[in-house]
Amino acid sequence: MNICLALSGGMDSTTLLADLLDIYYPDQVFCLGFEYGSKHNKYEIKAAQAIAKHYNVKYQLLDLRNVGNILKSDLLLSGGKIPEGHYEDENMSKTVVPGRNLMFASILAGYAESNDCEKVALGVHKGDHAIYPDCRKEFIKALDTCIYLSSDRKVEVIAPFIDMSKIDICELGIDLEVPYELTRTCYADQEKSCGKCGSCVERLESFELNHEKDPIEYV
Repeated sequence: MNICLALSGGMDSTTLLADLLDIYYPDQVFCLGFEYGSKHNKYEIKAAQAIAKHYNVKYQLLDLRNVGNILKSDLLLSGGKIPEGHYEDENMSKTVVPGRNLMFASILAGYAESNDCEKVALGVHKGDHAIYPDCRKEFIKALDTCIYLSSDRKVEVIAPFIDMSKIDICELGIDLEVPYELTRTCYADQEKSCGKCGSCVERLESFELNHEKDPIEYV
């Protein structure tokens, strides 16, 4: 049995990869990355490549920058300033990229069917629900049905972290000895993480509440 997932280079997808490797062999796991024109994309991609190398899994980067050019979001290079504050604050809705997870999942589904993968794994979690509609339970349920039917019942969608918080994911990752020093979470277009955007704030909170120090450097 094979499985594929989107490896962004962040905490969630990296922890999901580590968790899956408790079940699958590295040659059964296929990771896809997407270059879609976000402010932090180049740093994410670098992180994902390092993580794939660490775990010795296949990683393939797909160029979707032309698609990103037609979308509006402050997360994109064409958008406004990245908002600061907590991940669940209303202003973080400015970082929603319309249809992003739907597009990524569709590509993953096609890849899965073409490469004998029975499952598409997504790292969405409970903390995403407030701001991102394509991370909510009802969306994942509908997506699973859609992909299952479109693949003639060959491929299903799983989201193991759907009821977990970032704190829970961090705790699991610590237990799995995830190399969080290789990951990229910050939304800002800069080498070092800002520590102020919603994504950074949530990350720092998850380590603090697990009584651990975040291993990456901040500005």
